[in-house]
Amino acid sequence: MTGRIAHGRFTLVLLGLLLVLWVPLAFSPYDRHDWLLENVLLVLAIALLAGTRRSFPLSRVSYALIFVFLCLHTIGAHYTYAEVPYDAWFESLTGRSFNSLVGWERNNFDRVVHFSYGLLLVYPIRELFLRIGGVRGFWGYFLPLDLTMSTSMLYELIEWVVAEMFGGDLGMAYLGTQGDVWDAHKDMALASGGALLAMCVTALINWRLQRDFAAEWADSLSVRNVGPMGEEAIAVMLRQRRDAR
Repeated sequence: MTGRIAHGRFTLVLLGLLLVLWVPLAFSPYDRHDWLLENVLLVLAIALLAGTRRSFPLSRVSYALIFVFLCLHTIGAHYTYAEVPYDAWFESLTGRSFNSLVGWERNNFDRVVHFSYGLLLVYPIRELFLRIGGVRGFWGYFLPLDLTMSTSMLYELIEWVVAEMFGGDLGMAYLGTQGDVWDAHKDMALASGGALLAMCVTALINWRLQRDFAAEWADSLSVRNVGPMGEEAIAVMLRQRRDAR
């Protein structure tokens, strides 16, 4: 019971910290309409996490990773992703331009967040596959990676639909392509790269700590169902249906 209460308090602390960041950034955003669009997903995510906190509580690691990503999203929503002044912040602290230091020619805050989407959210997604889908071994790493890549693509499609619906400056602000025709492709690649890195690190940790890691991996790739498939399975079902009559 004590552990469960502590777990609940941990999520409430994270929610409180997120509100501490969100509330001041809700005032005077760079583009109020874009801010509203960006916050739709934030509200849906918090509602989903709150609704499942008792029936399906995630680990503290997962909640912390989600919290970091939502903080990044909150900052991006306030300024619009293409206008987050990280370069000015860095220059005020160090006297040097961060973009010139790393060789960037555009505002890459959106690219960082897309990379963070894969890096930070693939582990909570892995928990869903392990605890609901019951996957093991290889599939416990590949399927979270695959779903992260798929949802990254889905988000790019949502951005496209929203931009087409609203058009004009609002549509462009929501897209945040900054004139790069390959923006969506690069965003998806970065999300995939972040997820791949996180799953590689997770696999490395489990390889070091989990005694049956190799056996579980090998077992997950073994053939379990040797029965008829495809057209043979259809033929069997048709024959069974005929016989039942």
